[in-house]
Amino acid sequence: MPKYSLIYADPPWVYRDKANAGKRGAAHKYSCMTVPELCALPVRKIAADDCLLAMWWVAPMPEEALAVVKAWGFTLKTMKGFTWRKLTVNGAEHFGMGNWTRANSEDCLFATRGRPQRVSADVRQIITAIVRDHSRKPREARERLVRLFGDVPRVELFARDTAAGWAVWGDQVDGSIALPEEVTI
Repeated sequence: MPKYSLIYADPPWVYRDKANAGKRGAAHKYSCMTVPELCALPVRKIAADDCLLAMWWVAPMPEEALAVVKAWGFTLKTMKGFTWRKLTVNGAEHFGMGNWTRANSEDCLFATRGRPQRVSADVRQIITAIVRDHSRKPREARERLVRLFGDVPRVELFARDTAAGWAVWGDQVDGSIALPEEVTI
């Protein structure tokens, strides 16, 4: 089983708000997983001794995100490794859903196992990019991670498409790797 020095994940969170009006919520777009199901994934078995976890999380669920980080064997470094500032196809600020304010950004936390080494100090936190399919993250996030940590063994969990140099795992992508003690999503 390969070990990865960079794990990039966009978990399919079971979100408290089903957003049934217009079938906008995540549960209407793809299979979601509960926090216990996410925690049970054998991610620690594919993580190298020195590894960065870059994981997207939903703002109303920071404690749940931290539970997943801990269950996977990582230590939180920042809740805001990347912040994606969402734009419409016309370049205007996205007007998303939200519980307290209208959401127009998402955050990707960084957590570590061991001591992964940063190879570039010029990678910026804010990613300004157009919103694509529901929850599909900007390609630039992958590119920035490679610039930040170099050409290390890397995997994207819950992938929706493939990218050169990345192993992928997910139920929406061909060529998915097998996780130890495979869990079906």
